[in-house]
Amino acid sequence: MTELASGLVTLADIEAARDLLSGVTRRTPVEPNRPLTAKLGGPAWLKCENLQRAGSFKVRGAYVRISRLSDDERSRGVVAASAGNHAQGVALAAGLLGTTSTVFMPVGAPLPKIAATKGYGAAVQFAGSSVDEALVAAHEFAERTGAVLIHPFDHPDIIAGQGTLGLELIEQLPDVRTIVTGVGGGGLISGLAVAVKALRPDVRIIGVQAAGAAAFPGSLRAGRPVRLAALGTIADGIAVGRPGDLTFAHVSKLVDEIVTVTDEDISRALLMLLERGKTVVEPAGSVGVAALLAGAVQVETPVAAVLSGGNIDPMLMLRVIEHGLAAAGRYLAFTVRCGDRPGHLAKILAQIAEHGANVVDVAHRRQDPRLQLGEVEIHLSVETRGSEHSDRLVNALRSAGYTVTFGA
Repeated sequence: MTELASGLVTLADIEAARDLLSGVTRRTPVEPNRPLTAKLGGPAWLKCENLQRAGSFKVRGAYVRISRLSDDERSRGVVAASAGNHAQGVALAAGLLGTTSTVFMPVGAPLPKIAATKGYGAAVQFAGSSVDEALVAAHEFAERTGAVLIHPFDHPDIIAGQGTLGLELIEQLPDVRTIVTGVGGGGLISGLAVAVKALRPDVRIIGVQAAGAAAFPGSLRAGRPVRLAALGTIADGIAVGRPGDLTFAHVSKLVDEIVTVTDEDISRALLMLLERGKTVVEPAGSVGVAALLAGAVQVETPVAAVLSGGNIDPMLMLRVIEHGLAAAGRYLAFTVRCGDRPGHLAKILAQIAEHGANVVDVAHRRQDPRLQLGEVEIHLSVETRGSEHSDRLVNALRSAGYTVTFGA
């Protein structure tokens, strides 16, 4: 065991948190993943925290924090801000511990997360367009009502609770060499790093952020938490504009590397997890897998990627699957310009069928002023077997004399 830096959460704090969580949270499984193993050339495992109570790791920290409130504090209720997972964790923990909860969520938060949060007994209010703006409203509510703010990441009890995941991982995979996990405000990776570095200082801890919400790289370069000017990613669960002061201290001292992935990388990862792993994961929960698939980080195996949550909106899942298919070259949308005469569409569809692609959607457009008289544009969406198959199909249509274009 190593001596950790002063001021940080300790291994003893995390072990005490595990005692509090006994019989409350699940010891989530680790599962092998063949596509990642094949790509990395060594064992790759998934820590399935998407199977945790309330669908994510967040209940670990929320329960520890609320359980340590005094009777007087619990009588005033608790308040939180969240895009969904922390909301559900707080609502569940508050119900288990006999206190009321109010949760501020960004306008436009996923409907299933709103419904689940209400289902666990929380009163939901909406404020702002991001977790940061919702957090401001939660602070104001706490000052006005006396409710205790349960911060989503920047509190020692939260970090200690999330760190129990690290204890489990080391026990489940004693030979692990690299652990990769998503990073929003930094609570999970902070607790994970404390536990793992205390028990196995040789294990590399790698954090992954969405490129459109990557507050940590710039903050680490600056040596202090720096707020992003804007956020834009499908991974709403890790869309946090500024690292916490406490989590920044942990990450800067204990985490080996922070990398970023694009929304396209995330879509590919979600598709692989669903198709090959039969696993439902939300975008924020898949970024570790996305980094490994995209080659965004060099790792030593055995490697473990944390699937931090599984609370995905079904409508978003539909869009992500389509986007993931397109990113993988298996979903092709294009436009063919040809003469507006009987039989042309049948010939084009015959060409597509001949090359083994499956037509998903067809639409005609005759009103575009760019078209010549007697011309038509046919918009087609087709399923293919990958990028090479898509290229062969497009080349065949062009060789047959059709004008093929992409985009609007």
